[in-house]
Amino acid sequence: MSTVYLLDPELMPLLDMIGDMKINAEALPKLRDARFSRPIPNDDPAVRREEIFVANPNGPDVRCLLYQPESANGTTAGYLHLHGGGYVMGSPEGSIAMNNLIVKTLGVTVLSSSYRLAPEHLATEALDDAYLALGWLHEHSSELGIDPLRIGIGGESAGGGLAAALAIHARDRGEYAICHQHLTYPMLDDRTGTDASPGDPLTGEFVWTRASNRFGWASYLGDLTPSAPYVPARLEDFKNLPPTWVHTVTMDLFRDENILYAQKLLSAGVPTELIVSKGGCHGFQMVPNTGIGRRYQADFLDALGRGLSVSG
Repeated sequence: MSTVYLLDPELMPLLDMIGDMKINAEALPKLRDARFSRPIPNDDPAVRREEIFVANPNGPDVRCLLYQPESANGTTAGYLHLHGGGYVMGSPEGSIAMNNLIVKTLGVTVLSSSYRLAPEHLATEALDDAYLALGWLHEHSSELGIDPLRIGIGGESAGGGLAAALAIHARDRGEYAICHQHLTYPMLDDRTGTDASPGDPLTGEFVWTRASNRFGWASYLGDLTPSAPYVPARLEDFKNLPPTWVHTVTMDLFRDENILYAQKLLSAGVPTELIVSKGGCHGFQMVPNTGIGRRYQADFLDALGRGLSVSG
């Protein structure tokens, strides 16, 4: 039975946008060519954007997009963004519009990082790239006008999952402080959508399905043992993770793993805010000018500003 009757009516155009999209090894090259994103918008005159490369002694340099306000005024905060794409596709270009908005609204510096994609590269390499990007922000904080105690991280879908993994890894390494993590329907649990853990049948019909999830996680983990930090949901000790904002939607396959993750953070004494928006599915932001999209954007910016101790 289709769950389309539960979908917010304003999101119906998404069904035409995605068509009969399947995410598997055969389709992956084409999906990567399309970047699985909206077209790249024109440059915003209020935002200065440049491509940078973070040196990696153990692999290719990490390509990033650095965003700064054209009119900087004193020391501000920094935000490391990690893109979505199921760990197998996507690029920083897919989030230019939102990152421009973050910079214009909050006046912060944003570093949007790429990371090595599966199946060519495993979770260890993706997390290494994210950690190098975090280190670059800290090490260049003075010249960027960033308070190193106000550096947050975040992302959407796989980017949110990688941000959660990065928060765990950074906590355990004790080298770089993270003041806040900002997670939009993060991809956290390799068990979701399997025969052993199929999840609520009212979730996961659109955009990112159970088959997509199995493919994404199998590609990302390869022969690695599923464990934290690479699979954040398998973490046992949630103490001392950064304050967290989680946004998920009622029809997303990740809904219940997102709620459970927020509950575990709360039980560990981590200040955590959880929003579950009704009628939304994975990728709901791809449809412009919807009520759910406007509410998400407002909540996103408000919570990020609070998390980074800035006001929009």
